[in-house]
Amino acid sequence: MELLEFLKPMPVVGILRDIPQGAEEACVKAAAKCGLKAIEVTMNTAAAEEIIAAIKTHAKPLGIAVGAGTVRHGHDLEKAIGAGAEFIVTPNTRNEIIRLSATARIPIIPGALTPTEVQKAFDLGATAVKIFPVNCVGGPEYIKALRGPFRDIPLMACGGVNAENAQAYLKAGSNLVSFGASIFNPTLMKENKWDEIETRLAKLLAAVK
Repeated sequence: MELLEFLKPMPVVGILRDIPQGAEEACVKAAAKCGLKAIEVTMNTAAAEEIIAAIKTHAKPLGIAVGAGTVRHGHDLEKAIGAGAEFIVTPNTRNEIIRLSATARIPIIPGALTPTEVQKAFDLGATAVKIFPVNCVGGPEYIKALRGPFRDIPLMACGGVNAENAQAYLKAGSNLVSFGASIFNPTLMKENKWDEIETRLAKLLAAVK
């Protein structure tokens, strides 16, 4: 899958951290209804492998890509690939994870913050580079600053992205934006409040459009 091309019409990745088992179908239905095209399940979520596999079952017919996030170690990557993850996201720049993903031809979006890390991640084979936590270092202005020297490197803004600032990140030069608990809130998911999640998600995606 050419991930960046696939996500061009809706350049947003939703992060599922601590989604409870059994909520996979409801989650995919909410995503599909609002137009979200990519979901990542973090590997530090309980039963992450099983959840990735279950979400994929529901997501595939609806054209939603399912990946794994918070992939920090080799064993995380093995589990994610075994579960069928279609793309990999990490919070940091780790040579081994980037190289293994690139070799396996699985799209990889590693986390980086400094200009040195951004270049290093891309050189190692990153599909795009996740600027995380971008809200702590200047938000859209930081993306804009990185865009000066790094015009050829696809960037994903992560950390504090919401309906109010998503468009600013894209205008500043982000190819993608990602969000997590502000919409896929663990408490709301556990309490089965998918209507509230849908409302929040629809608002963010409308801002992106």
